[in-house]
Parts: sequence; structure tokens; C-alpha cells
Amino acid sequence: MPVAAQIHSSEKERIARLLEEARSRTLLLISHLGEEDLHRQHSPLMSPIIWDIGHIAHFEELWLTRNLDGAIEFTEMPGLYNPFEHPRAERASLELPSLAEMVSRMNAIRDRVLARLEKVELDGSNPLLRDGYVYHLVLQHEYQHNETILQTLQLKLGVPYHAPRRYVVPRRGKLHEGMARFPGGAVTIGTDDLRWSYDNERPRHDVLLPPFRIDRAPVTNGDYFEFVKSGGYENRELWSAPGREWLLSSGTHAPLFWTRDGDEWLERTMDLVQEVDPLKPVCHVCYYEAEAFARWAGKRLPSEAEWEVAAGWSSDSPARAFPWGDNVPSADDANVDQLSFETAPVGAYPRNASPLGCYGMIGDVWEWTSSEFHGYPGFRSFPYREYSEEFFGPAYRVLRGGSWATRPNAIRNTFRNWDYQIRRQIFSGFRCAADD
Repeated sequence: MPVAAQIHSSEKERIARLLEEARSRTLLLISHLGEEDLHRQHSPLMSPIIWDIGHIAHFEELWLTRNLDGAIEFTEMPGLYNPFEHPRAERASLELPSLAEMVSRMNAIRDRVLARLEKVELDGSNPLLRDGYVYHLVLQHEYQHNETILQTLQLKLGVPYHAPRRYVVPRRGKLHEGMARFPGGAVTIGTDDLRWSYDNERPRHDVLLPPFRIDRAPVTNGDYFEFVKSGGYENRELWSAPGREWLLSSGTHAPLFWTRDGDEWLERTMDLVQEVDPLKPVCHVCYYEAEAFARWAGKRLPSEAEWEVAAGWSSDSPARAFPWGDNVPSADDANVDQLSFETAPVGAYPRNASPLGCYGMIGDVWEWTSSEFHGYPGFRSFPYREYSEEFFGPAYRVLRGGSWATRPNAIRNTFRNWDYQIRRQIFSGFRCAADD
């Protein structure tokens, strides 16, 4: 077999293995659930889990069979699993199949996908296929729905979700106190990668940043408890006008999933209830809570450009894909990949440090930034505008860095997540910044 053909075959085998591994993880996460829990609307914010499973399967069928001929027929499969036709709050009323029926359907779709994979040209003129792009798109889609399913399971009604834990995070770490300093200047953010990146990460472009300082570590539970204890939720001067409105309507007085038992504060993560660990990053706080804490601390939230510079910039080398370099996160690098089912103490992963001296910028918790979600200069929607462009505007704030629930191939320094400022079911925390 010619060398080019061998490389082509090897790449297809790699893609097939990744697709199989992604599906195995999806099924592992729901392996302890019965039909009632799969079909139940655990929160109006979230889909019934069986809908997410169907959406994963039909998105794969659409992009890896029907849309591979060049002309894109649909961007979302019409019918039950189209998120624009059926908002989350109404999906429990749909006639959704049983898990056995759904798995059978998933297997049939996968058979068609693999048969088609054998015939496609990954180095041809079709931009969907070039370098396996569309397969990476579908893989990341499944990875991201894994995290969405885990958000739902954290909100699960009735008996808490019994997490199939596969490893234990380190219980101790080295505290990283103080702030790192960026001296200011022209930097390059974003990426031109066309294998894995989403359109909203592109193109790579220059920005001019004034000097700033940024926390070396994310805000910990211990830090945040001081804010709670000092009356931060009662001090309206710390909150923006929309933040005060949210605070009044929600009646919030602590992060989501914190509860008070006498003088003790407890935190629940899936089926694990334990004392709030002061060394872990605070999790399940919304943008307004992060903003209020930053103001209380005499700081502010970083912009996403500042965050990306803190994660990968170095004065003597090109920007890197991750704080430690260009290798995809392993279990030694960061707390990602879901199977710990909890955050780790700050400093538990010594390799997870950026050249600027910031710790933990990948994994554990998504970090709120002050930036609205917009396209970069020169943005071009690809392969469909509903993934990113549909959400551009002031309604959303950008989050960076991934969480313990994020799969390794679905995160990098340039990855941009976004959500409403009031959202707390996401695995979100933050770090602060300040003008220098």
C-alpha cells in the first residue's frame, strides 16, 4: 500500500476509535439510570436526558452521512431532536423512545457512518472532510452533550445520581496566592486551526492590551466564604443593577448546592455530600455573583483576551494550545474528563501552570470573563451559523478553561464557551483581574 494510502487508512482508524470511545463514555454516564430518570424533566433549564441521547445520534447522522456531499441540507436534523423547533422546557412532552430503542437507533446510525467513512477522501476539496474536520465537529458535539447531561444529573430530582467514579482527585495542592502581571503590549489570540477549532475561535488576530494583573489561581471556596460571611449577598452596592434584580428574584445567599447545617456549610456533588473544602475552587456561581465578589475584593473580572494571554502567552515563544504546552490534557495535567465527578484543591496539578504563572486555567471550573460573546474580526460562520453566530450579542458572557466535566479534546486555551449571566447549573467559577 502506498504511504499516502497508509496514512489515509490510519487516520480513518483513528477517527473510528474516537467515535467508539465517545459513545462508550456517553453510555457509561447513563448506565445507572432507569427509564423514568431518563425521560424526566429534572429542570426546565435542561432537556430530558433521553432527548440529549437522541440529539447526539441524529446530529451524527446528519453531518456524517447526509451532509457529506458538499451541499449542506440541514444544520440541525428536523423533527424531535431539533433544538430550535423544541425548546428545552417542552421536550419532556415529546414522544421520546425508550433507551433500548434509542441505542438500537444509535447503532444503526453508527454502522452507516462507518460505512461512509470507508469511502470518503479526507484530503480532498470538501472543507468538511479535509483533515477530518467534520468528524472532530461531531465528536466535540457528543463530548459537550456529555457535560450537559452531567449538569442535568447534578440537578437530578429524587435520589441523587450515583456517579460511576473511576479515579480520585489529589486531596492536597500547593496554594498559588497573589496575582501575575502582564506588562502590556500587542498579543495574538484565537487560532487558525481547521481540524478541531470552532468558527468562533477563528481567525487568529492581534489585540493591544494595557498592563494588567490576574489572579494566579481561581477563587477558592475559602475566599468565597469570606465574601458570604461578610454580608456580600446583602450589600447591594456590590451588585450591578441586573445583578441586584437577579438577587432579589432568586433569593440566593450562597453558591448553588451549598447548604448550611448549623455552623457548618456542606456542598453536594452528585451523590457526594461533604463539608465545603476551602481549598477547592468555588463552583456553580453565576456571572453576577462573580462580578459582585470581584468588586468586594477591589478587583474585576478579566476580559477573555486577558484570560487567554494569562493561559498561554510567553514573551519568548508562540502561544501554546494549553498552559503546559501543546499536548492534549492527560490525568496528570489537569482535572478534566469527568470521571472524578468533583473539583480538586487548587494546586493539585503542578503541571497545570502557564508561562505567566497562573495555575489551573484548564479544568476544574469554567471561568467567567467580562466579555460579551461576539465574533472575532474577520469571523466567518462555518459550517453553520446556528452554532455560534446565532448567539452573538450582549445576552451572553464568555467562559473559558473547561471544567472537571469537560472531555480533553473539547477544551484548549482558545475555546470559547458562553451562557446567560444568571446560569449556575454549569460548572462555573472565576478568577479576578485588576488594572496595573
